Amino acid sequence: MAETTTGTGLPKGFRSAEQGWPELFRIPHPPHRLPLLGDVLGASRRTPLQDSLRFARELGPIFRRRAFDREFVFVWGSELAADMADEARFAKHVGLGVANLRPVAGDGLFTAYNHEPNWQLAHDVLAPGFSREAMAGYHPMMLAVADRLMDHWDRALTAGRSVDVPGDMTKLTLETIARTGFGHDFGSFERSRPHPFVSAMVGTLSYAQRLNTVPWPFLLRRAARRNDADIAHLNDTVDDLVRARIADGPGEGDLLDRMLGTSHPETGERLSAENVRRQVITFLVAGHETTSGALSFALHYLSRHPDVAARARAEVDRVWGPTATPGYDQVARLRYVRRVLDEALRLWPTAPAFAREAREDTVLGGAHPMRRGAWALVLTAMLHRDPEVWGADAERFDPDRFDPKAVRTRAPHTFKPFGTGARACIGRQFALHEATLVLGLLLRRYEFRSDPAYRLRVTERLTLMPEGLRLNLERRAAVPGPAVPPAAEEDAPSALGCPVRGTAD
Repeated sequence: MAETTTGTGLPKGFRSAEQGWPELFRIPHPPHRLPLLGDVLGASRRTPLQDSLRFARELGPIFRRRAFDREFVFVWGSELAADMADEARFAKHVGLGVANLRPVAGDGLFTAYNHEPNWQLAHDVLAPGFSREAMAGYHPMMLAVADRLMDHWDRALTAGRSVDVPGDMTKLTLETIARTGFGHDFGSFERSRPHPFVSAMVGTLSYAQRLNTVPWPFLLRRAARRNDADIAHLNDTVDDLVRARIADGPGEGDLLDRMLGTSHPETGERLSAENVRRQVITFLVAGHETTSGALSFALHYLSRHPDVAARARAEVDRVWGPTATPGYDQVARLRYVRRVLDEALRLWPTAPAFAREAREDTVLGGAHPMRRGAWALVLTAMLHRDPEVWGADAERFDPDRFDPKAVRTRAPHTFKPFGTGARACIGRQFALHEATLVLGLLLRRYEFRSDPAYRLRVTERLTLMPEGLRLNLERRAAVPGPAVPPAAEEDAPSALGCPVRGTAD
């Protein structure tokens, strides 16, 4: 049976909910289910996540959807989501959308199955690359890339042009992870069109999303050929990058140096050449796609809430003062700016769901039996809108939800933009530092003016991004006054700390 089971003895491939939920009939599904087709009435191939949010509001904290011969269970109620966060009973499940990325990312950190040994090896080798000392080393490079963004925006302002927020945030975050992690410069800000690596990356993410919506992959033969070409381009780009590093010798101790030259501290194992490629692709894709979305949503809300922008801007002026280049520790002191980022991630977590599977037979929430290997999709974007947690106005943008006093009153496992447990995003502190730094720099330099006619539309390609968001800029006057010493600031957790206290998150 080796060819039909995983290393855990579970069947390979997609496992429909009928295989793992003995009392599936008790879980509600949308009305008007059609034979063979399933719950397709009113659904869109382009916005499956937003469709699921709509069904969640109608059907409650656990529901199911059927697409052709595939049945999915969704969970979003805070109590059920907290139950699934129990690492003793549940583990990461490489769900359908993520599994569709395995042809390009293989057993990289994000796409590895739990039984694959390279996940633990890579995690242990690379975790020191996100220590406080390592992060402080990345900070000057983050500043340098942010300067390139602001030069780009200054030219647009001088020419009287609006700025393409998602496009420019993508350039920023790609250059940041490429430079800090791999010593590479894609030259994104010098290009009039997206870098071919970005185009290939968007292609693979979009194809993975489309695979979720068709009953038979052969219907996407032409798209599959394009996807093969996109994967080949990603592989070739990374292979060239790795070859250059090997030829030139070690860099400055970045992630690529760790991948190529670090042995596991206990076993002495090292990452294979193939796995190095997969990890580099994982970091380049995951390390910029989600952060660019988070920054874009935050800038959208700042442009629509001038009172919030003024308060955040006043904090930057007070804490950083006239400092030309804020230091690493000064970023963590932007407590309100961090709340703005957290609130944007609450409403639109750019990784909008994560899947969990039962380690053994269990009962979810004391009500729903699950067999070993049964899985469900935790709908993060709806968990973050649970009115029992966030109130009747959960759809409203309000950074004060992340005031320390408010945070302490909330149960754990209610804010999950980076996943949960041992397989949560390894680079979350990197992303939070980068995003908080960039928001601080942009707030200090510009006033944001949105188009009154713009209505937020969200593009889905496994991750989320505001579509067509452009802002007009106004340059601010110089900032007077000295920075406020840390003792004078309000009592709040570090901007790099988790907003939900305790080991649960």
